[in-house]
Amino acid sequence: MNAFTKINGHPSEEIDLDAVLAKASPDVRTILKKALAGGELTQAEGVVLFETEGADYSAVLKTADAVRQQRCGNEGSFIITRNINFTNVCYMGCSFCNFSVAKDDATAEFISFDEIADRAQEAWDRGATEVCVQGGLHPDIDKDFYRNVLIAIKNRVPEMHIHAFSPFEIWYGARKARMSPEDFLRDLKAHGLGSMPGTAAEILAPEVRKILTKDKLKTDEWVRIIKAAHTVGVPTTATIMYGHVDGPADWAYHLDLLRTIQKETGGFTEFVPLGFIHYETPLYKANPESVRTGPTRAEHFKMHAIARLMLQGHIDNIQASWVKMGPETAAQMLRAGANDLGGTLMNESISTAAGGQHGQEVMPEDMVNNIHRAGLHALQRNTLYKTVEDFGPAVTAQPQLADPALLIAAGG
Repeated sequence: MNAFTKINGHPSEEIDLDAVLAKASPDVRTILKKALAGGELTQAEGVVLFETEGADYSAVLKTADAVRQQRCGNEGSFIITRNINFTNVCYMGCSFCNFSVAKDDATAEFISFDEIADRAQEAWDRGATEVCVQGGLHPDIDKDFYRNVLIAIKNRVPEMHIHAFSPFEIWYGARKARMSPEDFLRDLKAHGLGSMPGTAAEILAPEVRKILTKDKLKTDEWVRIIKAAHTVGVPTTATIMYGHVDGPADWAYHLDLLRTIQKETGGFTEFVPLGFIHYETPLYKANPESVRTGPTRAEHFKMHAIARLMLQGHIDNIQASWVKMGPETAAQMLRAGANDLGGTLMNESISTAAGGQHGQEVMPEDMVNNIHRAGLHALQRNTLYKTVEDFGPAVTAQPQLADPALLIAAGG
């Protein structure tokens, strides 16, 4: 079904936003009109939107698409990047993770600085502008380890942007170095740290977080590290992991907290929803009756759409993770609030270890094609959302992805 509004000359079925809103319930329509006018949605209004179904749900997606166009234009982006996971050894044992192993496990890895640099060089040679470097909290990591990772990469590939180290790793490294998070991050920045992934956020609602992490990195500690990064001039992403033991109130709380931080610091570059992949995780295997098997398809769409509506004007880049949802669904998110498809990755270990089924790499040409199929203008960007290459709109007619709002209205 060709079901996208006509964009960039692509003929497809026209969807009238006013008509979609007219079918929504009065309370939902009022919230969505507030969002269309640029108003700030409350946590309570976010919960209402997360609980929508049918015509209300369709109206949420269509409104998010309209607000995405207001904030970002008709451009969809991606980045050529490589994940470098330097060790899968971690002593924390978070229940939602199947990536980590014990130090003496037969599958344990702890790659050398030379190998890290080799992988960065290979990425650069393949057109990457960024490497994303993360790893487990290995007990043998010393106070200089994270600095030496940066030095190794910068000595080999000076122009490579290094997007590295989760807040949990920064917490760990600062403790090893007996430094404040701010001083530790200043030192890393001086040695080449360009930005940080805002992972280890999981769910910031404290009671749910306690179930997931047993308070190994409490909400206030995560916020402390993120604010420290922003204070010293290291931008970060923001994430959420959803679809396990959480629900609408937790999601709205999380989005509101991220918005509050952004108002104070302005340091978030983007928001990246990450659906829980349950298959091999201890959390699910130990509690199959009480732990969900990841988000529903509708919840994926709601998370991206409502993030767009709640975060607009504060965090205007919403990324869809093809690793979690698959490239086709991720591309559909571009018409439900998202404006970015993330990275090509080259290597992806963490979701794969948890049972992820969408592979470890997407080629740049596939990214461009999927953005074009969404009816948008395709851009390759760098980490800070500056254009690297402009691929323009699709130059030939091709099958368009079905509009999520129409699929919902049709029961799809």
